[in-house]
Amino acid sequence: MLKRVVMMAAALLAAGTAGAQEAGGPQLLQAGNDITNIDSLQRGARNFMNLCSGCHSLQYLRYNRMAADLKISEADLKANLMFTSDKVFDTINSAMPADAESWFGKQPPDLSLIARSKGTDYVYSFLHGFYADKTRPWGVNNLYLPNASMPHVLLDRQGMQKPVYKSESEGGGATMELVGVEPMAPGALKPEEYDQFVRDIVNFLDYAGEPIKAKRESMGVFVTLFLLVFFVFAYLLKKEYWKDVH
Repeated sequence: MLKRVVMMAAALLAAGTAGAQEAGGPQLLQAGNDITNIDSLQRGARNFMNLCSGCHSLQYLRYNRMAADLKISEADLKANLMFTSDKVFDTINSAMPADAESWFGKQPPDLSLIARSKGTDYVYSFLHGFYADKTRPWGVNNLYLPNASMPHVLLDRQGMQKPVYKSESEGGGATMELVGVEPMAPGALKPEEYDQFVRDIVNFLDYAGEPIKAKRESMGVFVTLFLLVFFVFAYLLKKEYWKDVH
């Protein structure tokens, strides 16, 4: 019975994901991040603080909490990861001034919950989806968020991509539909190195959205095992009490 329920839930989830993909544009890439990988989380923290925190904050995460969870010494934290405060108990704010809206058209959003609200696959795909577009203010657009106001901050690492279109017939006429991107100019990192670089950032954002997530999932396994063992003893006790009745 339990197996059947799990299979049904998985099927419904897959169907919902497929429907969202059809309605929401191109197929998302698989992030494949691992919230328990401390090395990846440390690299992701470094990547985010050096490349993203200039514009984006993590207002629900404190520096000292991040250091404790990711096994980063206070000396390394202050020397390499704290750019907007000298107090380790502060939350992670961006260095962006209040008038940033006039630069980008909107204030760069806080990313504390981006991985929880959009999903890790979306964030991973977004950071892979920039392509050249001369009509945009920063010269780039994004496959997964059309007309994004964000510049491609990882351009030197990924390199530039170009859009791929296919012809679609509709209502007796032909239109060009954007279906993907492909490399145009190489970056400093090889494709597999860039994949890992982005995966580390996504992993860190996944952690930032719920710092206790890894512990919660680990604890959930033990709680489930405890309940299963308890059920066995409860069932045996019930049989012992009711054996004379039956």
